This record gives sequence, C-alpha cells and structure tokens, in this order.
Amino acid sequence: MRLPVRLISLLTMTTLLSAAACAAPAATDANPLLASWTGPYGGVPPFDRVRVSDFKPALLAGMAEEKAEVERVANNPAAPTFDNTIAALERSGRTLDRVRRVFNVYTSTLNDKDVQAIDTETAPLLAAHADEIVQNPKLFARIAKVYEAREKSGLSPEQQRLTWVVYTNFARAGARLEPKAKERLSRINQALAKLYTQFSQNLLADENDHWLALDSDADFEGLPESTRAALASGAEARGIKARGAVLNTRSSVEPFLEYSTRRDLRERVWRTFVNRGDNGDAHDNNKIISEILKLRAERAQLLGYPTHAHWRLEDSMAKTPERAMALMEAVWPAAVARVRQEVADMQAVADAESDAAGKPHIRIEPWDYRFYAEKVRKAKYDLDANEVKPYLQLEKLREGMFWVAGQLFGLHFTPLAAGSVPVARPDIRAFEVTNAKGEHVGLWYFDPYARPYKESGAWMNEYRTQERFEKPITPIVSNNANFVPTRPGEPILISWEDARTLFHEFGHALHGLSSNVSYPTLGGTSVARDYVEFPSQLLEHWLATPEVLNHFALHYRTGEPIPAELVAKIHRSETFNEGFKTVEYLASALVDMKLHLAGATPIDPRAFERDTLAALGMPHEIVMRHRTPQFGHVFSGDGYSAGYYSYLWSDTLAQDAWEAFTEAKGPYDPDVAARLRNNVFSVGNTRDPADAYRSFRGRDPGIAALMRQRGFPVPAGTR
Repeated sequence: MRLPVRLISLLTMTTLLSAAACAAPAATDANPLLASWTGPYGGVPPFDRVRVSDFKPALLAGMAEEKAEVERVANNPAAPTFDNTIAALERSGRTLDRVRRVFNVYTSTLNDKDVQAIDTETAPLLAAHADEIVQNPKLFARIAKVYEAREKSGLSPEQQRLTWVVYTNFARAGARLEPKAKERLSRINQALAKLYTQFSQNLLADENDHWLALDSDADFEGLPESTRAALASGAEARGIKARGAVLNTRSSVEPFLEYSTRRDLRERVWRTFVNRGDNGDAHDNNKIISEILKLRAERAQLLGYPTHAHWRLEDSMAKTPERAMALMEAVWPAAVARVRQEVADMQAVADAESDAAGKPHIRIEPWDYRFYAEKVRKAKYDLDANEVKPYLQLEKLREGMFWVAGQLFGLHFTPLAAGSVPVARPDIRAFEVTNAKGEHVGLWYFDPYARPYKESGAWMNEYRTQERFEKPITPIVSNNANFVPTRPGEPILISWEDARTLFHEFGHALHGLSSNVSYPTLGGTSVARDYVEFPSQLLEHWLATPEVLNHFALHYRTGEPIPAELVAKIHRSETFNEGFKTVEYLASALVDMKLHLAGATPIDPRAFERDTLAALGMPHEIVMRHRTPQFGHVFSGDGYSAGYYSYLWSDTLAQDAWEAFTEAKGPYDPDVAARLRNNVFSVGNTRDPADAYRSFRGRDPGIAALMRQRGFPVPAGTR
C-alpha cells in the first residue's frame, strides 16, 4: 500500500515542497489543482482537467500557502491551546495536500518522462519544506506547551492522542536539535529525497525497457491458453512486434516461470527480473543504495539513535529492532527446514523425468522452483493450478470482495456511470460506497490494469482521508494492480496468489473506508507501520470461504461454480510451498533490518546481500522476494525502511485474529465482525494499536496461530 499523504508529511519529511527554496507563482483559476474539489460526494479529484504542466506551479502555490498558515500558528500571540495550535495545524496545508494526492496518482500510475522530470526537480524541495515546518522553534514550543498540559486541559481522548502524535512526530523529526544540526538534517533529507526519486525511476526504467519476445510455437511450450493470451496482450500493449512478450514485471514473469517447459527461457526471464537495478548501467541502483544507507545512518546519529533501525522502530508496535529480529529468527529455521523438504520433493520429480527421457539430471535452480512446485502440487494433492484459474475471473472476484464487505461491515458498492466522476484514465472505474442505511460512505476507484509507466505490483491509495474535524468529509480510496488486459469480451483469469493479493489490497481499502475519526492526521490507514498490514492480511482469509468460492468462483465459460472436490484440494494444500513463500519474504526482511543495523559502516549492497544470505543459510534455490537493488519498499522512500518485517508482525496479528472467528460462529460471525470494525477498522490512530487489538481479541496475540497457519511446528510454550 501507499502511505496516506498527511502521515508521510509528518513521518518521512520527504513529501512537501520548500517554501524557502523558490518563489511560488500566484495561484490562478486556470490551474484546476489549486481549487477545492467540486462535484458530487463532497468533491472529487479533477482528473478530467489536470495537465502535467499544472503540477509544479500548483505544488509551489500550495507550499507557499501552507508556509503562511504555519507562520500564523507559530507567531500567534495568544497562549498555546489545542485549538489555536494542534487543531490549527490540522487546518493548514489543505491545498498542498490535495495537489500532492493527485500528483501521487501520476507518479505511481502515469509516471512518464514529463512526470518524472517534475518529481526529480521537486523531491528535494519537498524535504526542505517539511524540515522548515518541523524545525520552526516557535511552532514546536507551542506544540510542547499543549503536549505538557494535554492530560489536564479537558481534552477528549482523541484530542490527547492527536497532541501526542504531533508532538512525537516533530520531536522524532529533529525539532529539538540545535540550529547547526537542524541545518545538516535538512540537507540530508533533501539529498535522500533526490536519491529516492532516482532509485524509483531506475527501477521503473528496468521494468519498462526489458522483456522477452516470444515468436515461435516452441517459445510458448507448456503455457496455458490464459497465459498465452496475457502475453500476447502484453506485447500488443507495448507495441512489441512479436506474438507475445514476457514483460519485466511480476504479474508477467511468475506465470511464465510456473508453466513454461522451456528451461532456457525460464532462466533468461528469471535473470532479467531479479537483476532489475543491478545491471551496471545507467539505471544501476547500487551506488544510490550505498549513499542512502550512509545518509540514513548519519541522520539517525543526529537524532540521537544508534541506527536508522532504532529510529524507525521507536514508534512501531515492535518498539525495537531486537524484538522484530526475535520474531523473524523464531520463524526462519522452520521455514528453511520446510524449503529443504520442498526442494527434495521437486528434485525427485525432476530426476524421474530425466530418467524417463534418458537425459542427464538437473539440479533445481531458482528459475525451476515455481515450475517443479506445480508438478509436486499436482502429484501430492492432485491439484493443478490450471484447474483453478478458469474459475478465478477478476471481475467475479471483485464482486466477491464487495459481498464480503457487505457481510462484515454492511458496506455496499455501486458502480458509477462512466463520466459521472473524473478518472485519470478511461479504464479506471469508480464505485460509490454506502452503508446498511443507504448513507454515503465514500468512493472506491479500481485501476487493475498494467500499462507503461505504471509501478509494478499492487497497492492501495487514499485520495482523501475521512474526518469530522470541521465538517464531515468522506474517504476516497483506490486499489491498483497490474493485470494484463485481455482482448475485448474475454475475462481476465488470475492465479490463486493474485486472488489473495486482490483481497489483501481490498483490506487496506476497507480500512480507509471504515474510518470514523475526527482528525485527518489520525484517520484511515494512518497507523503504525507494523500494524497497517494487519487488516489487509486478515481479509485474505475470506477468499477461501465456501460462501465466496461457491458464488463467485465461477467457470469463465460454463458459469458453473468451482467443484467441491476442487475446493477440498485447495484447502488440503493450504500450507503447500509455504517454505518458499516464507523464506523469500523473510530473506528480504532480514537483509533490510541488517542493512539498517549496520550503522555508519560503509556498505557494498551486492556484497552485503551475498554475505548476509550466506550467513543465514539461505537455500540457493530461492532468491529474496525483493533483491536490494530493486527493493522499492525500502529505497524509494522511508516508508518500509527497517520495516519490511512488518508483514510478518502484522500477519501474527492477522492469524490470531482469524482464530477469533473460527473459535466463534465462523468467518461471518456478526459479533466478532462488529468488534473488528469497532476496535480495528474504524479507529485509525486514535488508540494505541496494542490496546485496540486487546479490545478486539480480549488478550495479546501469540505466535502459535501464525505457525499453525503456515504448517510449521509450534514452539514449545507459545500460545
């Protein structure tokens, strides 16, 4: 997912423009980005009137406006109060906030050369402006006064929480530093902002500029019809003169690695994909990573922390890198042991095939893992992924997600007619969200298709965060993916893993849509990094419920529901290949944490990755899910830096929470769902996440549910 704009501005200091760096042009009515959003549903983003050339002047004008607003707060002669300081900051920066949210849509989904140029130019200014606000001594003095009196001033619990959040974020961002240290910190943040943009653009270039063209019948050997059609559509969309193309994105690469019988092509595709950002060319990210790590280490020292990891985790649920490492290290041995079993099973299949064909034996390599895993799945569970895929239509699963949202939270999604609200591209659709009473809740935008200049993967964005501060404002969220469009009239068929991802990202959307708070800084998904993935990972479970499969997993030709015996096979194989999935993820999370625990030690990313994995005993048949030079979570911003462990931490909560349903009346138990909505999905950051979870579950979570779900042995003495 993507961080909400208001949260980014406080936590990463890399997302606003510098008022001091350049003079802003006067706002004019000709720039649609500067006006309040108009139209239905409390206003909507003006995508129909936006030109790329509007962004820079709008950002600069919004920045100038916010600077003036903040200066008025800082220089207010009245004694500091919650209303004239904390609430006044909530009122500030609204124009810049709107502009940036639209710009984020462009940088993530329409990031062509013109958008990249603006991003490159403005990124350092964004950091400088954030620092200028945080480092304003008069402003921080006022915030500190309100913070010190927060428990004696008659503030509501939410107002006390907001005061704590604002004070803590300012303090952690350097508000208490001496002037020289503040100046150096600002230079570091500006340099990092520029490096983050370069990293992201290099990665996007490698994903856009490399592919494998497929022309002969032999190139398509082993591929199911749905995969062939997707590869053909991918080539057509990119203007590649070939019958098909494996694009350098996960959604294109992984199906090819699973099904292609051409081992030589599998290796070529795999190497191209895992070497993104690591080709020794103009788009190589290794030097950028080294500089990012160096600057992060210096920044942590300036702020009074031993390492970047300690700084990042201080306000997380884990609190310390040591606690996060303890969780990962508790799971790692069981995951590696499972990989050894999986590899042995695959090697046996490969050896038998070689013997039958009279060919030399091969050793399972990383480009073989998915291919032979599917063979083992079929042999062990009589389950062929190709049997399942015809029942997994993208649009039907979308309907299934909507149905689940209705059952759990009483939400209903109604498609809006084309043209009723502006969209950034014609293939993006919008839906109105209402509650059980028929009242408007928000808008949900759906952008599922791959295109040039769009980031790979899947994520959720908040175009607008819910609040009730001065008037009710409803949320606008989007889900984004990279499915390759098929020919007109043909459904998009997706894998089981892609279906899980679809539900995962929809969980983020429901988190944003369910928000019911007063202040936008605390709204929606603005929660601790290792808590934000909890609602989304939990929602994945509803995909496999009989109610969803029986009514929405329908064969794309016959319309028949997925057979009960096929569903039974899916359930029996739930922990299949869990070693692979856990190890490829944990390897990335452990390398991320160790990189940021290294402090000021100079780092060669290639050597560090190699040596760290060797020390961990990384199976050679697997690579990190995100190798260092393409690790956008960690190096395109601060968001998940020293924080990729968060998925495991959140999954510990998610698996424990799922058992709250299974221990009760099942997945659709209304009482458990109500507790989930009232204590997790609706409260944003108005409560400490540990307290919120205890209110939902009645106790703290344990690791046992996580280990059971993955089919690993449960450590003795754990719950």
